[in-house]
Amino acid sequence: MVGRSSTTAWRVLTAVLAIGMASLNPPTADAATPDPARIVVKDFMFKPASVSIKAGTTVIWTNEDDEPHTVRIESRLFASGALDTNESFSFRFDKPGTYVFYCSIHPRMTGTVVVE
Repeated sequence: MVGRSSTTAWRVLTAVLAIGMASLNPPTADAATPDPARIVVKDFMFKPASVSIKAGTTVIWTNEDDEPHTVRIESRLFASGALDTNESFSFRFDKPGTYVFYCSIHPRMTGTVVVE
C-alpha cells in the first residue's frame, strides 16, 4: 500500500508542477488574429501610403488632421463616413488582393493595401 500512495503522490506532484510551469509562460493572444495595421491621415496624406498585410488583418485609419476625411475603396467594398479629428475607421481584409483606397473629399489622397 505504501508503494501505491507514493506513486499517487508523485503523480499529483508532477501534475501540480506541470500546471505551475505552464503558468510561467501563459499563452499569448490568438496567433491566428494578426495585430491591426495602422494608417494615419495627416497633412492631407495617408501615412504610410501603402501597407502589406496577411489575410484576416484589420486596418485602422485614424484622422489626425483638422479637416474631415473619408476612406473609400475603389471596388466599393467599403466606405467610411467623414472622420473628424481623432476619429477612426477600421476594416478587416479577409481576401488576398491589392486594394486602392482614397478620400472622397480630397480624391488626390490615395493609398494601397496589399493583402497576401
